[in-house]
Amino acid sequence: MSIKAAQDDKTLARTVHRILLGVVIVVCLILLVLWRTDNPRLERVRMSLIDTVAPSMNWVNDPLDFAWNMARDYRNFVDVYEQNRTLRREIQSLRLWRERARLLEEENAQLRALNNVRLATRTTFVTGDVFADSGGPFLQSALVNVGRLDGIDDGAAAVDGQGLVGRVVGVGDRAARLLLLTDFSSRVPVVVQPGARRAVLSGDGTLAPKLEFLDGADRIKPGDLVETSGEGSVFPPDLPVGRVVSTPGGTWRAALLADYDRLEFVRLLRYRPDTQIDDPGGLVQRDELEEDGDLDPGANTASN
Repeated sequence: MSIKAAQDDKTLARTVHRILLGVVIVVCLILLVLWRTDNPRLERVRMSLIDTVAPSMNWVNDPLDFAWNMARDYRNFVDVYEQNRTLRREIQSLRLWRERARLLEEENAQLRALNNVRLATRTTFVTGDVFADSGGPFLQSALVNVGRLDGIDDGAAAVDGQGLVGRVVGVGDRAARLLLLTDFSSRVPVVVQPGARRAVLSGDGTLAPKLEFLDGADRIKPGDLVETSGEGSVFPPDLPVGRVVSTPGGTWRAALLADYDRLEFVRLLRYRPDTQIDDPGGLVQRDELEEDGDLDPGANTASN
């Protein structure tokens, strides 16, 4: 009984669907005919239908327009968000390039500053990059990427764009170790200008080493130029070292001209003295022989 009732319900529902579909088709056909037919009466009917339906259509269009505007604003928001992310990435990239440009600009300025140091006529040099610094409280040195293959010898002077930095204390084939002027074991013969007053620049771990064994200290004034003297044939003469400064204790120091905070490039000097006098001349030897009595003064007169 229940199966038969279910079949009857399905048949009834199918019949109702067919009737509704037919009604819809008939209404659509009538509307199509009314809409497409050029007749004044039908035109009035159409206008009345439009006047009747138009207010209700406004109620439908307003939500649709609101939904459309929301979708458009959301799409614009997504586009702006993506553009913002892209701009942030570009800004980060530009910051990296700006930092690289700043570093290159500093390196260029340092390399240009190396040309400011006046060297002796017979002095040649090799420019190297400081790639390591083993500084400490008692040892202040640095490593440079040039060595024996570049013609660098032990004891060669190192300068930056302002003045003397130190000297080479160890040479490899492709690297060299610099002993800075601030090291406790650094001793450099210098002169204070004007007056060429001799002294020894003694490192003590500060950027203003002491001036020891100073000749004519009472005639020294703050601001006087300190240069290398060239004694010992290690450093070329007249290399700028620093400026004289006074301390409360009454000792004189030399504020170094070299910029140790930005020490990236140095010049290692290949210096050979113009002349070297290793023995007394013949005149000094003759005077010594006359004093000892080994040489007859008359023989010298006769020869003349």
